[in-house]
Amino acid sequence: MLTLMITTGFSKIMAVPVLPMILFIALAGTNDASSKVILKGYLTGQLTGQLSSNTGSNQVDALRREFKTFTDYIEKSVKSMKTFKEKAEGTLLKIQGTNKSSIVYTRWGKRTCPTNVEVVLSGFTGGSRYDHVGAAVEPLCLPRDPELGVYKDGINGNKAYVFGAEYETNTSPGKLPTLFEQDIPCAVCLLRNRSVVKMFPARKTCYKGWKLEYHGYLMAGYYNHPAATMYTCVDGDPDTLHGGHANKNGKLFYSVEARCGSLKCPPYVQGRELVCAVCSKE
Repeated sequence: MLTLMITTGFSKIMAVPVLPMILFIALAGTNDASSKVILKGYLTGQLTGQLSSNTGSNQVDALRREFKTFTDYIEKSVKSMKTFKEKAEGTLLKIQGTNKSSIVYTRWGKRTCPTNVEVVLSGFTGGSRYDHVGAAVEPLCLPRDPELGVYKDGINGNKAYVFGAEYETNTSPGKLPTLFEQDIPCAVCLLRNRSVVKMFPARKTCYKGWKLEYHGYLMAGYYNHPAATMYTCVDGDPDTLHGGHANKNGKLFYSVEARCGSLKCPPYVQGRELVCAVCSKE
């Protein structure tokens, strides 16, 4: 049998079986109290049996106390290691949680965000007027509860302007003509645990590994208007703003159709309106 030699303050050297000692150390980190008690008793019996023939009762008692101190120390060490492990795992989970990123995107043409996505604001689509040469390109999602800084009433001086936005969809397919000259809503959406969001033109589904946020119609300004615009993905089930059915112009949204030439046809088809998809990825 493989044994462990233990030297004490006495001149005697005793041999303790190694396997039970290893088992005791291993079991010290478990919740199996009965197994630990039995094994501890076994080891104590081993020591007592060896010492009783060589030492007096006082020496045996002293060695028992030393052995108990040793086993208690092992148990405390294992418990300390277990506590350290639990704390380290908890800290790691917290770090992983804080490292998860979030993204914000605008859902054009809707008052709400998709399911399980937080609505930051539900507002009005706005931008520069369609016939202004110096127009800003990008649309804005304006809040319903604007705050003001320093201001001066009246239209005066050299300024830029922001207007509301309308659907110009009287010649578009499907139900889009019913939205003609209606004002356009928007929603700013907070999506957690995602790192990137992208609009894919001419797609209504996402590529592998991406998650669909919404799909709809690709829109932009009229090709012959002086104001520059940008391509925007308007939701495929668009909403309108209450009381917004009037031809007040402002920033105008038109459907986008394919024009062959430098654009390859096929796969594109002359005169067909394009769709779009907004997709996110972890």
